[in-house]
Amino acid sequence: MSDAAFSSKLQLALKAMSVSRGRLAAEIGVDKSLAGRWCSGAVRPGSHNLERLTRFVAAHRPGFTLLDWDRDLEDLAALFGVAWPPQPEVAPETYGIPLPGLETARLITAHRGDVYEGFWRSTRPAVVAPGRFCHDHGRFRRGPSGLLEFVLGNPDLRFVGWAMPFEGQLFVITSDPTGIMPSFVIVNGVPMPKATLLDGIILTAFNALRVPAAYPIILERIGDLSDDPEADDAKLARLMADNEQFAPEGSVPAHIVEHLLRDIGPLAAAQGGDLLLTASRTSRLSSHAAGDA
Repeated sequence: MSDAAFSSKLQLALKAMSVSRGRLAAEIGVDKSLAGRWCSGAVRPGSHNLERLTRFVAAHRPGFTLLDWDRDLEDLAALFGVAWPPQPEVAPETYGIPLPGLETARLITAHRGDVYEGFWRSTRPAVVAPGRFCHDHGRFRRGPSGLLEFVLGNPDLRFVGWAMPFEGQLFVITSDPTGIMPSFVIVNGVPMPKATLLDGIILTAFNALRVPAAYPIILERIGDLSDDPEADDAKLARLMADNEQFAPEGSVPAHIVEHLLRDIGPLAAAQGGDLLLTASRTSRLSSHAAGDA
């Protein structure tokens, strides 16, 4: 089997499992650049790493063995239960969303969508690496559908969808381009002419066991859109490609760490904290951010 053939099979397996290259590298104990070379076809894993890689896949797909790498792509896709050849990506505005309030969302977007349009960077706890934080880069932009298109990602993961304003919040529905893993985000809206910081909650199943988890996320504006959609698309692609998924150790400010890793539950509530995870409407985080500017 050629290096290129193996890379195609590895990429198919990772997409079917919704596993990023970075997460693969972390869980089998190799450098992220090596996992990238496997996926690009630059090099094929040696026998030792191939065994480790096979055990990792088998943990997600019980019964997977070394012999399964010799299957052709169509047969391998059938083993993972995905379509082959892969379906082309579809732009968010071509989807339909059967929601009763969709027309209301379009009206509000037409009136207030420009408040959120722009380029954004997220900060969120890293589910697969406790104690670390992840950055993703993304964009809000009004599309032909009349909704706010939402794109967010890094070199290993990308989500597309829509952000719909209702009752002072943005409700975001996204999925990866293959439609395997949907995620939901709710962020507090702002009454100002231009949003610079958004605070919310994300619900998804990033971990290896696909256990749903909810955790805080913040979005910080890092740039405005231009009058050239193609140039904006190119800028977004560069931001996501150049992004380091994990924030360097110690680089996330202490007040952001405190906000994203706050205690919740009965013990916290007994001491005046929150019983449930919420995206607070207080301006505490915004005032901290303003003080840092």
